[in-house]
Amino acid sequence: MSLNEAQFSDLVDELQNSFDTIVETGDDQELFISGYVNGHFSLVASQCFNEQAYSVAALDSKMQSSFNHAFADGELQEEDQEYARAFWQSCLQKIG
Repeated sequence: MSLNEAQFSDLVDELQNSFDTIVETGDDQELFISGYVNGHFSLVASQCFNEQAYSVAALDSKMQSSFNHAFADGELQEEDQEYARAFWQSCLQKIG
């Protein structure tokens, strides 16, 4: 589903709030993964705005690609990689 720029901006804000909530309520592992995913998210959201790709599908596709490249380069242990992907999926479910 395509969104307009304002709707997409609201979506990005909502997702950012999910990361911020973890800072208030999360344990050490959740804080680490949230921070890691947030770093990827900030870059990907910026790319979506630059490309005017205002959809959840574009955001998710770019996040998966970002994870794939980072994990291929050896970022995070396998368990943390799975946790990062699961955290991202839980963020998407909250907005879906």
